[in-house]
Amino acid sequence: MTTTTAFDSWIACRKPNPQARLRLFCFPYAGSGAAIFRTWSEGLPSDVEVCPVQFPGRGTRLMETPFTQISPPVEALAQALAPLLGKPFAFFGHSLGALVGFELARQLRRQSGVQPVRLFVSADRAPQIPHRGRPIHALPEEEFLGELRRLNGIPKKVLEDVELMRIMLPVLRADFAVYETYAYSTEPPLNCPISTFGGLQDHRVSRGDLEAWRDQTSVSFSLRMFPGDHFFLNTIQPLLLQALSQELRGDG
Repeated sequence: MTTTTAFDSWIACRKPNPQARLRLFCFPYAGSGAAIFRTWSEGLPSDVEVCPVQFPGRGTRLMETPFTQISPPVEALAQALAPLLGKPFAFFGHSLGALVGFELARQLRRQSGVQPVRLFVSADRAPQIPHRGRPIHALPEEEFLGELRRLNGIPKKVLEDVELMRIMLPVLRADFAVYETYAYSTEPPLNCPISTFGGLQDHRVSRGDLEAWRDQTSVSFSLRMFPGDHFFLNTIQPLLLQALSQELRGDG
């Protein structure tokens, strides 16, 4: 008989590792799911347990309603993941996922005083920098699809699949709503290192946007740039995992 725990719905593709010294929770970008991290354990140290986070509305949670604001998932994750935080843990988030990881770290600090040993933020401006550009989450469908094409984060064959896009559009709109309605509130810097990653050809997030994360930690900060656009984690994955491995070997 298997026992269902609170975190089971939130963590997908997890391979439990009793010998792990550290858990790495990974938060996906808008419109994507835990599956983008499914092979990461193969490229990271064997004593790191990869825990890909699955948000409602996709993958194994396809029939659930996606969140449209950041507080509900952050509060739910803080409760659900508590049983997995008994050993050292780190957060990795890309774009929207970076924002979720950051706010979850702050929520855990407020709630129980625990914090990640390191926060990895990828392809996202520092939270204190206001959102630039017009919001797109409520645009008419054709305009919204046009913006998605311009962002270049969804393969053309997926955008042209009418049935698939009918399923994906509500999730994409919800995720963009989370990002575009986010309101930063001032709190003391985190007491954990922050490592940032960016794409050299990313026209959405500049080096300065990434540098500004320095203000969110009271300890060490690092920035590393990779070849690629906003979605470089999909095109230079081995390089990214190598960088993560180097930093994680000193944590825990």
